[in-house]
Amino acid sequence: MAAAAAATDVSDVPTQDLMSELLRRFKCATKPEKRIILVGPPGCGKGTQSPILKEEHCLCHLATGDMLRAAVAAKTSLGLTAKEAMEKGELVSDDLVIAIIEEAIKRPSCEKGFILDGFPRTVTQAEKLDAMLQQRGTKVEKVLNFDIEDSILEERITGRWIHSASGRSYHTKFAPPKVPGIDDITGEPLIQRKDDNADVLRSRLEAFHKQTQPVIDHYIGKGVVVNLHAEKPQPEVTAEIQKVLA
Repeated sequence: MAAAAAATDVSDVPTQDLMSELLRRFKCATKPEKRIILVGPPGCGKGTQSPILKEEHCLCHLATGDMLRAAVAAKTSLGLTAKEAMEKGELVSDDLVIAIIEEAIKRPSCEKGFILDGFPRTVTQAEKLDAMLQQRGTKVEKVLNFDIEDSILEERITGRWIHSASGRSYHTKFAPPKVPGIDDITGEPLIQRKDDNADVLRSRLEAFHKQTQPVIDHYIGKGVVVNLHAEKPQPEVTAEIQKVLA
């Protein structure tokens, strides 16, 4: 009981933070629910569009890699099971990932729905996700496929910088931060991923197409896939997404 009380005690939360959250919840109260999957190769623009989607539609952003690490760090029962598998050098099972997703979407921040990024990666995972959502009386409403030629990605990939805490993405040419190397919102330093180079990109793209196309085909069969013109400038892609989700 004491632990539960501590978890809900907001007496030490700054008033400004409380008011901001209350205003956010009031704003979100009338928003329709949406459950969205983002699909696209590295450098396609998902990282830029995801925070915009999250803010505009009051969704939670679920990146399975981050969720697994958070569950392990929090030492939840699911996290401990995942840690045991990882320490053995084994892949975390699909069922465990689905369970972590199901646990996450129960949070208040996911009340209006979610953006799934990086999952599902196989048809089996997609089927398990669909089954879990069906049990909860919901389903994936849209799969946004960031369609773009591989050749365009090479120009994009080497100039990409990330704010690791929020996932905000910048590009030195196409979407530069106000101050080079610094996040616009927090003033914290940006990082560049070690694998953001042309050679690694080509290998990742080959694997992506081989693995992901069957997942796209799975959701095409359900009539929920929308192909975005991801080669366009960011504002145009944002407008295209908003039109699709209106």
